[in-house]
Amino acid sequence: MSGYSLFRTISLTKCMTAKTATGLCMSNILCRIPACGYAKKVVAKGKGKGMVKEEVKGPEVCKDPVRLTTYAVGVNILKQGEDPKLKPTEEYPEWLFQMNLGPPKKLHELEPDSWEYWKLLRKENIWRFNRLHKGKKL
Repeated sequence: MSGYSLFRTISLTKCMTAKTATGLCMSNILCRIPACGYAKKVVAKGKGKGMVKEEVKGPEVCKDPVRLTTYAVGVNILKQGEDPKLKPTEEYPEWLFQMNLGPPKKLHELEPDSWEYWKLLRKENIWRFNRLHKGKKL
């Protein structure tokens, strides 16, 4: 235990370097703490005023009326294989042809006793509440 004191004196020293900060030092030992800084922005190579942008092309659209009426075009999500053929309407369930494919019904068009009415009413009230309280702290 000789030469070791339980209470060391702590002195604050200043460091004049640009990117380091000096912390508390114990008995003539300089402790340097690196200062936090932002990372440098990555410069994209090849992008300048003279460069031509490459346009991304989407998938080709099928315009053949015979293929559109006999195959479910766009249903196949795999790279290999082809789109499935359409079956006659008698092989599909009846509810499939009763689905509403148009815009959703308004609140006044629905029956007040239906589940869809109350679901839409709740949604519209939430939207109204959010619009009224936009920018306000609760």
